[in-house]
Amino acid sequence: MTDRHGIESRYAWLRLLASVGLGTIGGVGMWSIVVALPAVQAEFGVDRGGASLPYTATMVGLMTGTVLIGRLSDRFGLMRPAMLAVLLLASGYVATAFAPDITVFALLYGALIGLGGAAMFAPLIADISMWFAGRRGLAIGLVASGNYFAGTLWPPVVEHFITTAGWRATHIGIAGVLVVTMLPLLLVLRHRPPVQPEPAAVAAGQPVFGSRPLGLDRRLVQGLLVIAGVCCCVAMSMPQVHIVAYCVDLGYGPARGAEMLSLMLGLGIVSRLASGWILDRIGGLPTLLLGSVLQATALAFYLPFDGLMSLYVISGLFGLVQGGIVPSYAFIIRELFPAREAGFRVSLTISATMAGMALGGWLSGAIYDATGSYQAALINGVAWNLVNALIAVFLLQRLLRRLPAAPAAAG
Repeated sequence: MTDRHGIESRYAWLRLLASVGLGTIGGVGMWSIVVALPAVQAEFGVDRGGASLPYTATMVGLMTGTVLIGRLSDRFGLMRPAMLAVLLLASGYVATAFAPDITVFALLYGALIGLGGAAMFAPLIADISMWFAGRRGLAIGLVASGNYFAGTLWPPVVEHFITTAGWRATHIGIAGVLVVTMLPLLLVLRHRPPVQPEPAAVAAGQPVFGSRPLGLDRRLVQGLLVIAGVCCCVAMSMPQVHIVAYCVDLGYGPARGAEMLSLMLGLGIVSRLASGWILDRIGGLPTLLLGSVLQATALAFYLPFDGLMSLYVISGLFGLVQGGIVPSYAFIIRELFPAREAGFRVSLTISATMAGMALGGWLSGAIYDATGSYQAALINGVAWNLVNALIAVFLLQRLLRRLPAAPAAAG
């Protein structure tokens, strides 16, 4: 690998831009079903929990595909598995347009749209972390923002075309846009990552990284990060998945809900970019704890307020404070584990966040069906969020206890 294609080279920045573009366009699968939920529920005649199943299936597909593509990208680079993923994604939108019932619709969303969309988030984040060192947090934050760029761009567009042309025609149109825009961008990713320098913790002899990260078994650390990922996103999914339906229930209509979702995710971009700056300065675990506490606080504000303007303000606040949680996991993996394992470990951890979104999306709908209200679902989300914060506190304490021993270890 020449310097022209080295760490933080001009090519690395070009690759970063292409990755953000791919994440923005390819992230449609996570948001199109959120906006289409009321129309799909009405056409197929199912309850709110049943209408939430396609979203859950999508997240399961994303979770499964993320781990698979992360493993493949460690071996073969990202471009080839990502091209296959784009074809699956586009074919999924065509196939779902002809679904005869909610069961087939959900299965197609999970098996094609979910699996195909898996290449456009965690594998891109793991890949870009190999191309930056001093600005790694910023690069991770930018690529992670692709998902929120998608959430800002796609919901109002999808809602408009569902209203004017129907959800089936809208899905076919999305497929055409994906093929035309994404395949050319993937050609930018044809080069393999450069040789990775040793993390600073290894060079300094710090007992943080390696066979026993934070002085713990590697499987335990990985497992705790997976559990944390599930918990934070059960909480995160409640407003992101159900805000449109919530606004319909309150009489504000789906368009207001789509605007709130767009606002939430637009400010989430600001949050993710700011978190990249914070990650480069204080590290992954402190940033994770900060984001977790702020997200729980913002989620709790939904409980006493349901006025139209209040929901706009709280949705914006929620987006502004929670965007740094998911990028923190990728940064933590790169701090604690070898670079050669990054594709798999980052993808596994972020796939756990998708599992949390899948569980939370369904669970909130089921709680609503059981109680007739979203209040209990909000309380459920706050409780899961607290578990995430406790894991972050435990791991951060382990880190802070071991760092003072670094000079002795180096000696």
